[in-house]
Amino acid sequence: MGIKVFWFLFFQKRTACPPIALHRAERYFAQIMSNSWQPLIKPITLGSGPRAVTLATPVILAPLSGVTDLPFRAVAKSLGAGLVVSEMIASWAMVRENRNTMRMAEVVAGGGPSSVQLAGCEPAAMAEAARIAVGNGADIVDINFGCPVKKVAVGQSAGSALMRDEVLAGNILASTARAVEVPVTLKMRMGWDHASLNAPALAKIAEEAGITMITVHGRTRQQFYEGSADWDFVAQVKAAVKIPVIVNGDITSEARAAEALRRSGADGVMIGRGAYGRPWFLKQVADYLTTGQMSTPPSLAAQKAILLRHYAAIRAHFGEQAGVRLGRKHVSWYSHGLRGSAAFRAQMNRLDNTDAVVALIDEFYDPLIAQGFVRQDELALAA
Repeated sequence: MGIKVFWFLFFQKRTACPPIALHRAERYFAQIMSNSWQPLIKPITLGSGPRAVTLATPVILAPLSGVTDLPFRAVAKSLGAGLVVSEMIASWAMVRENRNTMRMAEVVAGGGPSSVQLAGCEPAAMAEAARIAVGNGADIVDINFGCPVKKVAVGQSAGSALMRDEVLAGNILASTARAVEVPVTLKMRMGWDHASLNAPALAKIAEEAGITMITVHGRTRQQFYEGSADWDFVAQVKAAVKIPVIVNGDITSEARAAEALRRSGADGVMIGRGAYGRPWFLKQVADYLTTGQMSTPPSLAAQKAILLRHYAAIRAHFGEQAGVRLGRKHVSWYSHGLRGSAAFRAQMNRLDNTDAVVALIDEFYDPLIAQGFVRQDELALAA
């Protein structure tokens, strides 16, 4: 088997990518194999003046409600994420200084920039919430025009609903950008549905309003998370503006990240579900996009240590009782791809105290570590 064909089949199996024409794959992997690899990402500077922010590697952890809380962001940032973004925060709750909301808006200290994402439909409230976020340490304020959830998009006329009202959207963007000295960015979808794909037009409005970077999830609101992200459409947004554009959606492997950049022409990638249970993945993607070389993931022993550190941070942040409950999904995600993980998750989800959970983690991981077991999503890489 020719070396180019081998690498094509290898990555098709690893990433479950949609079929790629063979001649495209040959060019793709020939470039990887050559010594003339050209980096697919480079540093991005947002804004100007003393509050400008430079993203050395624009590989960004997506804002995910119920997932990218402070402990998750701290772990991802410590492992090399180029930027971490908070969970979506309602502007009205921020202005009222709701206790839970203020905790959601806490930023990770040190180690690079942090962004707080705001959602709302009132320009004045969004501006005030942005000032509060910056006062609490945010380096960047992100505006959410992408949330598809009915409670937000329909019940509150926020999130992706704002893509249906470009005048109001423009007022929100301009008011927020004027309110703070830090960079203000935007995350949106392609449009409300396929009959109204207005992301390129809204991107122009955003640029004129002072927005410094735009992230586009390659789906419409009506798609939610069904179907496949349309990376090709993001190229229309990139062509419409001069500010940096980030591509988001279905980026679950290094090869898919590279393909998303090639097809969109974007300046960076945002990763959401691909980082579940592997907060080190963003650094792997950054290394690959920069050098063309696959970096080695942490050993299973190191992964266990990261898990235990993350689990302890969750309990410290939320308290013992809530921490045990909220930590279950993260512990489950870390175990995916490990032998016997389904039984481990079933047993772990019934436990309600820290000592029992940590003991079960030891009982599950330690024999696999002793046997030199490799997580299934890493076997193809080692093949």
